Amino acid sequence: MNRLSVFISFILVFTFSGCVTMGKKTQADKRQAVLEMKETVLSDLFQLKPDVEAQITRAAGYGVFSNANVKVIFASVGGGYGVVKNNRTGKYTYMKMGELGLGLGLGVRDFRAVFVFHNADTLNRFINQGWAFGVQADAAAKAGDKGLAVGGEATVDHITIYQLTENGLALQATIKGTKYWNDAELN
Repeated sequence: MNRLSVFISFILVFTFSGCVTMGKKTQADKRQAVLEMKETVLSDLFQLKPDVEAQITRAAGYGVFSNANVKVIFASVGGGYGVVKNNRTGKYTYMKMGELGLGLGLGVRDFRAVFVFHNADTLNRFINQGWAFGVQADAAAKAGDKGLAVGGEATVDHITIYQLTENGLALQATIKGTKYWNDAELN
């Protein structure tokens, strides 16, 4: 992939991530929508894995993100939003995310991710620098309450990540970079 292709791909990612926002609401409405998404995702996760609630309580902090992802043959783009809570201070940091990937696959997914930060240094680095890079292989076929979602749990650099598929149909193996950054409008 040449530099122009990479540049165009990143422009598409950040443009796409803007499309996954919550529309034309006030800042307070947007913050409330993010917090409601957080509560719904945590409730769903705790039903699937009840032990995660205690893990989050003991952790330095956690983040919950909503992400839409489109995969077409060799490229994957996605974007979303979320919030990170510092358990020690109680402070919320609202964030955006965008991702770009290369690999084989086809599909559209709407998924949620929960990040559990096991120490303060990792939490602060994520909030201030925000990069995550990974290899992903998954299969998901789900529409509302119907279908099957094969998500995962991974622990990397003192962060445990849980992924729940909300809606979508996808089959992919991707190497992707994801950028998380502070939402200047909501912080």
